[in-house]
Amino acid sequence: MSTFRVRYQTLEFDLSDIHVRTLRDNQQFSDDENEALNLGISSATWPLFGIIWPSGEVLAHLMYTHNIDGVRILEVGCGIGLASLVLNHRHANITATDYHPEAGRFLSANVLLNGDRPIPFVRTGWQDGETSLGQYDCIIGSDLLYERSHVDMLADFIDCHAAPDCEVILVDPGRGHHAVFSKKMVSLGYQHSQSKPLETSYLVKPFKGQVLSYHRSKI
Repeated sequence: MSTFRVRYQTLEFDLSDIHVRTLRDNQQFSDDENEALNLGISSATWPLFGIIWPSGEVLAHLMYTHNIDGVRILEVGCGIGLASLVLNHRHANITATDYHPEAGRFLSANVLLNGDRPIPFVRTGWQDGETSLGQYDCIIGSDLLYERSHVDMLADFIDCHAAPDCEVILVDPGRGHHAVFSKKMVSLGYQHSQSKPLETSYLVKPFKGQVLSYHRSKI
């Protein structure tokens, strides 16, 4: 029977501490029932959900100060869900999604570690036409444009779940697909801007990516 090893760590957000259970490293793997394999997740990509990546840290720090009043927020491709944990700790209205079968279980465990209320989680893929998610005022994500083939699927998924007036914030590490994605989002009626995060001293290495922002208003 295969197993995976985990690690526990605490990340600081100003005066708040977020406790996180993650995979020990990106060499971990466990899929005895072929649950992930049947979803098209290979052994090589299996552990990617369970690591805190720099883009995820940047997004989480952005969400620590982001406006949450009356805002319904969706994290797409949450992975370990650090941004969702930060928002939940702030009592935001946050729902998380990911395609990986372990993501929801790790998220539930991490909510308990922080003594916070459960985070609604839906396991879904971007190609899924029908979901129970509904629409959101703000949609967030990090390191989602992993492959060129993700561009149209992600844009259409976001557009499907965006409220008439919606803000989209994606942190991209610079894999080379954000320009095509932004062009697609503009074609769907979103205004686009991008910028460098102002503060990344919490990261081990300088962050070379961008914060991609999109906004659509139909009101």
